[in-house]
Amino acid sequence: MPVPRFLDRSTPPHIVTLVLATGAAALSLNIFLPSLPAMARHFGVDYGVMQLSVSAYLAMSGLMQFVVGPISDRFGRRKVMLLVMTVFILATVGTMIAPNVTIFLICRMIQAMVAACFVLARAIVRDMVPAEQAASMIGYVTMGMSLVPMVGPAIGGALDEIYGWQASFVLLLVSGLLVAGLIWFDLGETVARGGTGFRAQLRQYPKLLASVGFWGYCLSGSAAAGLFYAYLGGAPFVGANVYHLSPVQIGYFFAIPAVGYAIGNFLSGRYTMRHGLNTMVLAGTLLATAALAVALAFDLLGLSHPAIFFGCVGITGIGNGLALPSANAGMMSVRPELAGTASGLGSTIMVAFGAALASLAGALLGPDSGATPLVALMFVTSALSVLAILWVRARADRRGGLQA
Repeated sequence: MPVPRFLDRSTPPHIVTLVLATGAAALSLNIFLPSLPAMARHFGVDYGVMQLSVSAYLAMSGLMQFVVGPISDRFGRRKVMLLVMTVFILATVGTMIAPNVTIFLICRMIQAMVAACFVLARAIVRDMVPAEQAASMIGYVTMGMSLVPMVGPAIGGALDEIYGWQASFVLLLVSGLLVAGLIWFDLGETVARGGTGFRAQLRQYPKLLASVGFWGYCLSGSAAAGLFYAYLGGAPFVGANVYHLSPVQIGYFFAIPAVGYAIGNFLSGRYTMRHGLNTMVLAGTLLATAALAVALAFDLLGLSHPAIFFGCVGITGIGNGLALPSANAGMMSVRPELAGTASGLGSTIMVAFGAALASLAGALLGPDSGATPLVALMFVTSALSVLAILWVRARADRRGGLQA
């Protein structure tokens, strides 16, 4: 008699499970962004201190993603993902009842463990299918994932105005409980029995770290993702202090880049198998850089407006949606036996770079700065992503095939 799916621990998960797991992680990052000014007032601290709930969260999530890759290669994806969701649920409770900003930020950093879902979902996909197909599937996973943060800030802004900032964390708690239940019943193990031992992983690490392909894809992906983290660190300030938007309006405008990212992910899922990883990364990074060049030009001409700023970032989102799935698949395809490790190391570099840019964006913005420092920072970062993938393509053209 066949074993029911929810009792079969060896059955690969439905794609919906991966979408919702990564969606919960993305929601944790951005749902409360419209509430940052109100949270600063609640705890009696400056906006820069409260912004640590973004930058410190990113730093901790980067560390977590570095550690979780090798651990999941050794012990399996299922056990690690269940542990991560349990810690996330407990930390979310802590953020809701924190008596001061110090306790809140500590719980917020522990909450960042949920970012491991990004690494694990990509590694699970790479466990199941080969490189180009993995990029296509990752595109669909992140397309679905982006639907959650698309509405997250708008919901968070509305909850803030009706119930206060804590309501966003109540929603995170409920979503964490639901996703943990889904993982328990649907996520079967995709790592080969016993996993890869830490000693065997260490023997493979030099080959991974010496790979031009890994570093090229990683640097291009890090710059592409980094411009978005800079946006997360500075856009709430720009929306509230430069464009004088309410929390609800900020939430609505925040949905525009998420819509763009979903469109880019859909196109990535549809066309990567036909055009290949390098072409998709290059097309996406060029589109993102061109959109930010337009935004910077308008800003320098004194034509700054929220529709222009968020609209151009929305086009940038399309570019990132095209580029990032293929960059991630490229990183993991250099050494397929270390897919989790490569995903974790790449994500750590991406998030560390992003955390630095988020903090830099907050430091550059002031009462009289306008949006120019943020737009310029995003443009320069995006241009770096183009240079990195051109480097990979040049070496791949000389050697033929996927750059190792």
